[in-house]
Amino acid sequence: MSLVSESNGCFVCGPANPIGLKLIFRIEDDVCRSEFTADKRHAGYRGVTHGGIVFSLLDDVMANWLWLQGVQCMTAKAEIRYRGELPIGIPVRLEGRCLKRKGRLALMEGRAIRESDDQLVAEATASFMTRS
Repeated sequence: MSLVSESNGCFVCGPANPIGLKLIFRIEDDVCRSEFTADKRHAGYRGVTHGGIVFSLLDDVMANWLWLQGVQCMTAKAEIRYRGELPIGIPVRLEGRCLKRKGRLALMEGRAIRESDDQLVAEATASFMTRS
């Protein structure tokens, strides 16, 4: 299932964004998943993917856990921990899951894992405010 809505211009997952990353998210075993490979347009320094791109990937894999289930949301608060670099050209596996729901808040967790060696690149937690 892919996201089709007024959010088609999203930088990370919007198919209508000409400069976007165009990720496709899916739910498997209650985990939101996607893959991404950065190219030179996504560099921060010395052939490494910019940290802002990595955070954007994690923000969207967490949010799409909700969106793909028909729950509109926006990030209320987020924290990221970078664990290693993501060299340009190395595929990364993205995973997002829900830790807890309470009222209009959803506490989410996201992980970015290098495909080449299964090493954790970054992990994030975030609170998302859902629409009532």
